[in-house]
Amino acid sequence: MLSVIVETADAGDRLPALLSALTSLAVEGLVREVLIAGGGPPELLAVLREETGAELADDLATALAAARSDRLLVIPAKIRLKPGWLELLAKHLRSGGGDALLIGEGGFFGEKPFGVLIGRAPAVALTHPDLKRLRGQLGRGAARLA
Repeated sequence: MLSVIVETADAGDRLPALLSALTSLAVEGLVREVLIAGGGPPELLAVLREETGAELADDLATALAAARSDRLLVIPAKIRLKPGWLELLAKHLRSGGGDALLIGEGGFFGEKPFGVLIGRAPAVALTHPDLKRLRGQLGRGAARLA
């Protein structure tokens, strides 16, 4: 099972929709927990926590340390994922796929938003973790889920 960490920096209004999409992975038994890292409007976070059961963490490092699964999916709340991404991720996990980069839509000048599927140990070992450093931990051979 997977711990999902949603980084909320510049989340805008996309966080509720993303958490709703993650619910289907939890129903399928692929997601153990969802952690929201980085804060946001307190009223919105309280409602989302109540509706989704997501846990709150002050920052990414705290969320990484609190995650209970050996595999982590770390994604920014602002990511726009392509139709079918849940099925693609589920297939990758069920087939025993390893670390991967989850590519979102959009982005400026060809740089697309991304999420990282990574083992807990290398993620927790980083000092001052962020998505770019987590991506660097994957190496060039990591699968790309787009």
